Amino acid sequence: MSNLVQKFQEYSGWRKGVLGALDQYRTWVSGSDMADPAIDQRIARLLERLVDDKLTIAFVAEFSRGKSELINAIFFAEYGQRILPSSAGRTTMCPTELLYDETIPPCIRLLPIETRSEAQSTTDYKGQHHVWTVLPLNISSGDGMLEAFKQVSLTKKVTKELAKSYGLFDEDDPDAALEVDENGLVEISQWRHAIVNFPHPLLKEGLIIVDTPGLNAIGTEPELTLNLIPNAHAVLFILAADTGVTKSDIDVWRNHIGGGPGRLVVLNKIDSMWDELRSADEIESQIQHQIATVAHNLTIDEKQVFPVSAQKGLVAKINKDAPLLAKSRLPALEYALSKELIPSKQEIIRAQLASDINEITAGQRAVIAARSRNVIEQMMEFKSLRGKNQNVIEHMMKRVDAEKKEFDASLIKMQGTRSVFTRLSTEVYTSLGMDVLREEIRKSRDAMEHSKFSSGLKDAVKQFFSQIKLNLLISNKKTDEISEMMTIMYRKFSTEHGLALTAPMGFSLDKYLKEISAIEAVFLKQFNTITLLTTSQVVLMQKFFDSIAARVKQSFLQANRDVEAWQKVVMAPLEAQIREHKNQLKNRMQSIQRIHVATDSLEEKISSFDNMQAAIDEQKSALAELEQKMKDALAAEL
Repeated sequence: MSNLVQKFQEYSGWRKGVLGALDQYRTWVSGSDMADPAIDQRIARLLERLVDDKLTIAFVAEFSRGKSELINAIFFAEYGQRILPSSAGRTTMCPTELLYDETIPPCIRLLPIETRSEAQSTTDYKGQHHVWTVLPLNISSGDGMLEAFKQVSLTKKVTKELAKSYGLFDEDDPDAALEVDENGLVEISQWRHAIVNFPHPLLKEGLIIVDTPGLNAIGTEPELTLNLIPNAHAVLFILAADTGVTKSDIDVWRNHIGGGPGRLVVLNKIDSMWDELRSADEIESQIQHQIATVAHNLTIDEKQVFPVSAQKGLVAKINKDAPLLAKSRLPALEYALSKELIPSKQEIIRAQLASDINEITAGQRAVIAARSRNVIEQMMEFKSLRGKNQNVIEHMMKRVDAEKKEFDASLIKMQGTRSVFTRLSTEVYTSLGMDVLREEIRKSRDAMEHSKFSSGLKDAVKQFFSQIKLNLLISNKKTDEISEMMTIMYRKFSTEHGLALTAPMGFSLDKYLKEISAIEAVFLKQFNTITLLTTSQVVLMQKFFDSIAARVKQSFLQANRDVEAWQKVVMAPLEAQIREHKNQLKNRMQSIQRIHVATDSLEEKISSFDNMQAAIDEQKSALAELEQKMKDALAAEL
């Protein structure tokens, strides 16, 4: 088992441990008298986040660099043969995602290239099942799977005009003539996108592998530029040891991949340097020279460059040849990938969950503390009644009654704040709502279609970004107003009625503003330097805008979900303590009334408070134990 596979399985085990601890906590809370729909909803969201947690690794290279062979060597060697087609020339013609969705049978879903003529991105089409061609995948037959996988290699010949309308042919490119055959036809991929649903053990655990076509596809398929590559947790950029770094390699690295965590360069095909006429030291020196040259050209540290032989690594794994596997240097790459990728992913998830879990448990602890405090206060109150006359008891009844009236008056005032909360909550969606976004997309598309100049096209997209960022800022201001109002309300109830309330849960849309700015930066990098757009570039820009619109829709949908979830839970701690306080006031009144008519029940009442305090202490211990289990599960190392 490779180090990468082992680490991923450990990460999966860690995730299951956290899921189990969270589920145990949720079950206990649901079965107790502390059950709260808002808390249950928050825990359900955390569980959902863990179940849906994915880890994406993208493989990027020019054709014939051994990209598909590297995927075979790292992930599919146990099948005893190649699963992804790998041979001389181009084998992956369209972006291919390998993943597993247990709700559908193993299959390959293929999006026809003709969909490029429509104003929709690949992401838009993912929800339209009828558009895709679906082929069953026979996972019990290696040969059968290989045949099915060959679909991603299929091409077709079309006229130059059709290829141009798809944004796949640029007649202004000096090399364009080489793409046209003697009949005036251009070869293009038969499919625009492929999704392979395959029950591989790692894919079942949430791994997604993205196999990309040659580098020229990165400029023509916006889905790669705007979505798949930027959102991948790791990107392996594959070069060939015998060719080194080409100009197109440098352009793609600088413009689409760049440095940062999880970005590794693989110098493949080092076996081409294995020469029986050279000594081992000479071969090593040659490999080190190539590493230094690649690192210099890409402006990265030499430690980020991994020399391997994917083909020999695959053969070694299949034949269980340990010396050949070591010579292929594949284990070093797998180790680096597991060391850099998985722990950093774990840290991100851990930080997100820890913050939410702390807020949930703090709210629960506050309710238990309020209960304990009330029980102790009432017990002291009743102990003070020993030997007192009826007048004192009547005075106490009046005091509790006055307290209740004062609290009820605060609740009436709170209704006014609630109506403001509702109004502001609704106003958030006047700038964040999906209908508003759809209208902005429509206006931008119209502006692009009616523009006759390249500057007008670019301005339409820039205006789109300006407007949606403004909309996010307006919505952010509204959520700030809600937060400020809730802080005042929390403080008021804490001060006037002794409720143990911390500051309300904060919220910000800054994350989504950054996402939109990142999408805009990709667009500007692609088109800002172009002063005059050719016809093919105009088509490409429109395709890019379709993908931009899809990405922005995803961001806004998530932002809407987050705002909605926050609005549902921001008042939850206050409401929980208000319920608790109302119950305590009611119980106090009933207890004093009973003692008023039967003084002999005073000692019984004091004794019952002792029992209540013992039950609360037991509840507090159980909650602390479950909380510790969640923290231990989160803190567990791989």
